[in-house]
Order: sequence, then structure tokens, then C-alpha cells
Amino acid sequence: MNKTVLIIQREYLTRVKKKSFIVMSILGPLLIAALMIVPVWLANQDEDKQVIEVIDETTLFINKLENTENLSFQYSYSSLEDAKADLYSSKTTGILFIPDVAITSPNTIQLFYKKKPSSSSMGYMKTELSNTIEDKKLLDFFQISKDQISAIKTPVRIVSSKLNEDGEEKQSGGGVAMVVSFASAVFIYFFIFLFGVQVMRGVIEEKSSRIIEVIISSVKPFQLMMGKIIGIALVAMTQFLLWVVLSSVLVVGVSKVFEDEFGKAEKNKSTIEQFNPDASKLDVNQQENFIAKVQSNLEMINFPLILGCFLFYFLTGYLLYSALFAAIGSVVDQEADSQQFMMPVTIPLIFSFVIAQTVIDNPDGSLAFWTSIIPLTSPIIMMVRIPFGVPWHELVLSMGLLVASFIGTVWFAGKIYRVGILMYGKKVTYKEISKWLFYKN
Repeated sequence: MNKTVLIIQREYLTRVKKKSFIVMSILGPLLIAALMIVPVWLANQDEDKQVIEVIDETTLFINKLENTENLSFQYSYSSLEDAKADLYSSKTTGILFIPDVAITSPNTIQLFYKKKPSSSSMGYMKTELSNTIEDKKLLDFFQISKDQISAIKTPVRIVSSKLNEDGEEKQSGGGVAMVVSFASAVFIYFFIFLFGVQVMRGVIEEKSSRIIEVIISSVKPFQLMMGKIIGIALVAMTQFLLWVVLSSVLVVGVSKVFEDEFGKAEKNKSTIEQFNPDASKLDVNQQENFIAKVQSNLEMINFPLILGCFLFYFLTGYLLYSALFAAIGSVVDQEADSQQFMMPVTIPLIFSFVIAQTVIDNPDGSLAFWTSIIPLTSPIIMMVRIPFGVPWHELVLSMGLLVASFIGTVWFAGKIYRVGILMYGKKVTYKEISKWLFYKN
């Protein structure tokens, strides 16, 4: 046992002292923070200031187009030809021409520009013009206004609750649960792949350098394999925690530095409003209802359970796959030869990630149930299901099978590892690997 601890220490300290670990531990949070901050900053820097001259032959749209942060409308009674001639000699960036037939033929409206407006600016103009034409048609033909139509509309919300055998109700987290479940699946998928492959590469490097022959003289192959797997698992946990802490610090710190920029963005239309200008016209009650809905969805999700299960499935899933990756590394002399053995191991992992969306749509279906029980797919699929509510007996069964499978996989991988680690210069087949399982110690 002491030898295993020494190997764990060696693997951990050797890897955390590497320049690549230090660089990625710093670069990772920077990239995460950049993905969150840079788009907002760029959006504020790349301002689309437009001065639009409006020539309205219908006189219906006079003063109906309101100025925004980036759009300024100037109404003109000159002809279109004169406006075109003066476009490049004036501060005007575009001409919005509304012919007298625009109400019956709205496709005749034209925009001439010397500086192309952004898609959000174009969307704003289209929406405002369309609303004005619709208002006139409603009043002319039906003597009714949009406000009256809005008063008739009745939004309906169905509150879904899961009823267990004891008659207790449990509401699902809705859209928030979908985000949490998919994020958990993505994290586990990438971390198992990233650090499981590191185990395989570490075994191949030691085997190809022949240093393994020296180590194996004083340590049992099984102890070496377990020490390597656990040591790299601790490296993974360390890097994960560093990413979480540093990303949080960076996002909070940079947000304060650019508080003025973000404040400016707050004053501008939100992302939703840019793509749907009518969103700004939602009344206060609708906005408060939306916020209350998000808060209620968050309260429905059992975050302590999700965090505990995440750590369990992250570690056991990693240990399960790392044992297999270690076995693969022991039977090949170079990484290029490992592809034929990696495919059967990685297929369940890739398959579980591919069907994650299907499981989110139907978390209680047969596919979701069986893939959350089978150990090779349960680390990802069960994490997808948990935010929606999973019966305790299914969760216990999944965890029990995963632990049992990990123990069996370690035994299976250990049998291969102790033979393959000292075999050089020979192409190993599946038939030969199956024989190693029955070799006596």
C-alpha cells in the first residue's frame, strides 16, 4: 500500500510541475472568462451609428420611427433623386424611401445606404414599419387596435409535477434542468476523455523508454497501474478546481473593471430585444413573471444532490475508463497502434453523449433508464437524468453496478497490464489478450 501511495505522489507531483499543466491551468480560465466577457466588450466597441433620412410619400410613418441608441431618423420632404444626390455630401448614412403604395405593397419600401446598417438595426426598422401598417389595416378594416388584441391573448402555463408511489408531488426544473443536465454531461464526457487518454499516454511513454523494467522490479504491476490512475485523477480534480476558482475570480474582477462598459450595454437593448424589438414592449408584470419562473425552476432543482452525484460519477466514471485506457497503453509500443483497441472502449462514451439530447427530451423512457444503469454509459446519462428527478432505487442500482464494474474492470485491466507492460515489438491481437486473462500470478 505504501508503494501505491508513493506512485500516486510521483504521478501527481510530476504532472502538476509540468509547464503544460501550469499553462493550461491559467489559460483555461482565461479562455472561459474571455468567452463570457469579450463578446459583450466587442459589441459595445462596434457601435453601428446610423442617420437615416426618411422620405415618406404616405405621410403615415411621420414620427412613428423612434430614435434608438444607434439609429437616428430625420424626416424629409425632398424627392428621392435629390436625396440620393446629396447622400455622400451630408452626414446622412442612409435613405429610407416609403412610396405611396407601401400600405398595399409593403415590398416596395427601399433603403439606400453608404454605410450598411447592422442586422439588428434592419430588424428594428422592419418591425416598426410592419407594426404601423398592421395598426392601420386593423383600424381601417376591423375597427380594432393591437392593444385590444393583446388584451384578449391569454398565456397558459402548465405546471408539471411528478407523482411518486406515496402520492408526493415533485415539480421539474423545466429549462433550467435541461441546462444543468447537459452541462454536467459535457463536463464528465470531456474530462474522462482528456485525463483517461493521459493515463494511456503515460503508460506508453514509460513502456517505450524502458523505465518500466526498473520500476516493475520493486513494485507490482497492479500497484503501478492503480497509482498512475489515482495520481492522474487527483491532477484532474486539481485542475478542475483551479479552473472553477480562477474563472470565477476573473469574471468578477474583469466585470468590475469594465463596469461602465457593461452599464452601457445594460442601457442598450438586450440581446433578445435586438432580435425581437417587441420584447422591449413587454409590461412589467410579464418581466416579473419571467424572473419568478426562473427562480422557481432553480428552487425545484436539488443542487446538493446534483453536486454529490457529479463528483461520484465523475470519479467512478474516470476510474472505470482509466483502467481500460491503462490496459490499452500496456499492450502497444506507440500511440498510433492504440487506435484499434480504443474504438471499442470509446464507443459507449461517444454514444452516451450523442443520445444525451434524446434522454433530456424523455428522461423516464426505456432508453434513458437502461443507459443510466449500464456502467459504461451511466456516468453521463444518469447525470442527464438527475435534474429531472430519478427514483432512489434506480440511482442506488446505477451506483452499485458502476462500483462493481469498476472493481471488475480493474481486475480485468490488471491481468492485461501485468503481461502487456513487459511485452515489446509484437503486434497484440484480441485473441492473445483473452489468453492473458487466464494466466496464473
